[in-house]
Amino acid sequence: MPVINPTTPTGTPPGQGADFGPCQNWPYVLTCDIPIEAAPITGYAISMATDLLWSMTGMRFGLCTITLRPCRRECFDPWPDDWRMWPASGTFPQPALIAGQWFNLVCGGCPGTCSCSSVSEFRLPSPVHQIVDITIDGTPLVTGAYRVDNNRLVVREDGGTWPLCNDLSAPDGAEGTWTVTAVFGEPVPDGAALAMGELICEIIRGALGGDCRLPAGVQQLVRQGVTIQFPDVGELFRQGRTGLYLVDMFINTWNPYGLRQKSRTYRVDQPEVRRTNT
Repeated sequence: MPVINPTTPTGTPPGQGADFGPCQNWPYVLTCDIPIEAAPITGYAISMATDLLWSMTGMRFGLCTITLRPCRRECFDPWPDDWRMWPASGTFPQPALIAGQWFNLVCGGCPGTCSCSSVSEFRLPSPVHQIVDITIDGTPLVTGAYRVDNNRLVVREDGGTWPLCNDLSAPDGAEGTWTVTAVFGEPVPDGAALAMGELICEIIRGALGGDCRLPAGVQQLVRQGVTIQFPDVGELFRQGRTGLYLVDMFINTWNPYGLRQKSRTYRVDQPEVRRTNT
């Protein structure tokens, strides 16, 4: 059966430190024949299966293309672990005690732990899968002008520095503005296609009132002296499982401990970038 590539967005792109759902449907390979009468609900089944597998694998997989407008940190905040801009400038140096040594820091410039020279870089929410483009004053930079380190640090390589300011009162592309468009997230694993196909089939069967492999609410069935024991569907979902073989194999592979989402830290008092066009 063919792999269906997702094209329709199903959710809102995730912000920094928050998840709002996958940005598009996951690819799938159907494990059953879909009846003609299921056509009106097939799209809903695909969207529902995507949301379910995304949630049950810790809200981890899926790619979202988002445009950000970075904001520079204040000069007196020297810590390199913060999301901040590092453009070289002629502003007054600020003394800072880092790892037991005193440094005079120029606003936005600092030697890294592996380098004795000042590095012009800024930090994006991670993970960054790909930089689409960086536009300064309405002019895109060439790809070789920068690189991405650690899936989030964008380092200037052409000898220039990142802008000191970003005019957030002006629209994207105007003089004094600069924007970064990037693809964030982790690609959906190949095995998700089979899990999606199995789950879609069960959702459609249930919606049409057909026989599902896990009848809702039925835990034991006795016919002609044969007893069939079904798992408690509610309990399975509380444990992060569905009772479907391919689906649970995929979930157990990528989220064996049933995490609700990836661990992360927040610094809510100092926002770094502004999301646009969402």
